[in-house]
Amino acid sequence: MQRLLPPILLILFITIMIVGCWYSELAHLLLTPYNLLGLPFLLGGLMLAQSAKSTFKQANTNIMTFNEPDKLITQGLFAYSRNPMYLGLSTTLLGCALLCGATLWSLGLTLLFIVVVDLWYIRHEERVMHNKFSEHYKDYCTRVRRWF
Repeated sequence: MQRLLPPILLILFITIMIVGCWYSELAHLLLTPYNLLGLPFLLGGLMLAQSAKSTFKQANTNIMTFNEPDKLITQGLFAYSRNPMYLGLSTTLLGCALLCGATLWSLGLTLLFIVVVDLWYIRHEERVMHNKFSEHYKDYCTRVRRWF
């Protein structure tokens, strides 16, 4: 599981969500056309994640979850959220859940994704960042929230 990168996990969850919604007989809380309210969430989440990724590229720093970080990024979206990429991926999945009709299955998977991301990826990254950047990271954590 450690080497399962977050975007791959997102694709896996989206696939499971679509298949589950297709085959389940759970009631849809959002019927067409109201389920299209998921589109702004899906697109906004992708844009948020991509923008945060671009900040890493501009800083010429490592973006890979399980590699050692080489810079502490605190500008751009990272001035408002310590994890804008994960926030973007979670928002994308919420958009998919709404597009799937907001079934209990799709909303439950979205919640599960957020929990897995928080417990598995974010907690790991926080330990590594704290070990690498010590007081600078601690100061950053007091100024900026984990999610938003």
